Amino acid sequence: MAIAVDWARKELADFLKLTELHPKPGPPDAFIVSSHLSTRGATEDIVASAQVVEQILDRVLPRWRTEVADDHSKAINRWCQHIEAAQRADAVLLRDAEVRAGLGDDAPQLSAGVMHPWAWDGARALWGSGHFREAVTTAARKVNAEAQNKVGRRDVSETKLFQNIFSLSDPKPGEPRLRLMADDGSDTFRSVHRGAMAFAEGCYAGIRNPNSHEDGLPELPEHEALEQLSAFSVLARWVDTASLVTV
Repeated sequence: MAIAVDWARKELADFLKLTELHPKPGPPDAFIVSSHLSTRGATEDIVASAQVVEQILDRVLPRWRTEVADDHSKAINRWCQHIEAAQRADAVLLRDAEVRAGLGDDAPQLSAGVMHPWAWDGARALWGSGHFREAVTTAARKVNAEAQNKVGRRDVSETKLFQNIFSLSDPKPGEPRLRLMADDGSDTFRSVHRGAMAFAEGCYAGIRNPNSHEDGLPELPEHEALEQLSAFSVLARWVDTASLVTV
């Protein structure tokens, strides 16, 4: 689901207003010259706003926690990192389409936030810290675990699991099947399920295994990791929407 731009920009603006610094007011009828500054909003209001804003930032700027400087020891405002990230995110929301068109790169964009939750929720934390290869591996484990949960099996996993659950043969005791369409005896039915088996094997043999077992591999570029993550999102959606068939 696409982000609601107007709502997100208002939340960012409200947060920025709450975190503005201004001279701390003194007692009534008193004239005090002071360099002490405080935020316009109360701490509890800022914390509540930040809870929402962080989720917006995670969607718009997934790497804001590592790419935006955060040095509390030198900052006069503890929210300095959030403030800069919110300002950047607002610019992205406001001008992203314009910038992409101006640079000649107005092709559709792929967002991890709209991928299947089994893929993205498993990868989110590692993704935010720039550990893209491990994030994809974690997503692969999550999809495998959810597939096992759906069919109630722990004796097989990954490639063997998907070969079994998408098998064209009828279900057996202890071996249920997942069906992406009704078995009407057609070539389409056979093609769809053979394709699902082959696709799952490719995901685990070609993506998950090298990411997990090869020591010393360089970190994946973010765009390549996003492509790999999208493959597991496709597989997750197939498993999630498939019908469970038992004996």
